[in-house]
Amino acid sequence: MHSSLRAFLAAPAILLAVGVNAAAAQDADRVVASGGIFAPGWAGAVDPRAAANGQTIEHASFAAEGDAFHITTGPAATYWKTDERLTGDYTVSATFTEPEYMNLNDHPHPYGIVIAGNDMGTDGQSYLYCAAYGNGRFIVRGFGPEPFRLNGRRGGTHEAVNRAPGRNQPVTQEIAMSVRDGTISCTINGTVVASYPVSEAVAEGRLASTDGTYGIRAAHNTEFIASNLTVTRH
Repeated sequence: MHSSLRAFLAAPAILLAVGVNAAAAQDADRVVASGGIFAPGWAGAVDPRAAANGQTIEHASFAAEGDAFHITTGPAATYWKTDERLTGDYTVSATFTEPEYMNLNDHPHPYGIVIAGNDMGTDGQSYLYCAAYGNGRFIVRGFGPEPFRLNGRRGGTHEAVNRAPGRNQPVTQEIAMSVRDGTISCTINGTVVASYPVSEAVAEGRLASTDGTYGIRAAHNTEFIASNLTVTRH
């Protein structure tokens, strides 16, 4: 093969690699200045991938503001209440407001409710979360301790999930996770968008139990306010 032809055939592969690397660089985890947890009774940890890259919970910020929490990431992080453990049937809900949609990234990132946390902050931690994006998508995922997905690789869309009118515009989601009568459900803006038998989530390599701590999930490079965090026991 002539050298000019080899160069021509190789060019698309080179351009693809450059494009992938550029996209990865653009979406690298930020570092939040003066980060940490500034809310009594809360703890947190970054995802294993971020931790392997030397990042810590100090590279994101979780700050109490009255009865709400102002969260800015940084690496993806999970935050949980340290002084309360839920058992039996319950619902955890909160209001999530992204004041400026996608202000820290060039594509949507999710945030939501965490339940069923066990051995949190350790290599054996397990928990489940439902999180919404400001573009109508949502995901139901967990760690057990390896990551697992209940609604597919890319999650799903639902008309109940609010969509921001544009970048840097506000968007709000009411998100709840429930354990009730043998079923785990995710409700967004008053509509059940996904439900699963407990046996699908509490399984080998997934959750240890639906009993456990609860909290808030934050994807990387995202800023939002979580308010009205409420626990209802059924």
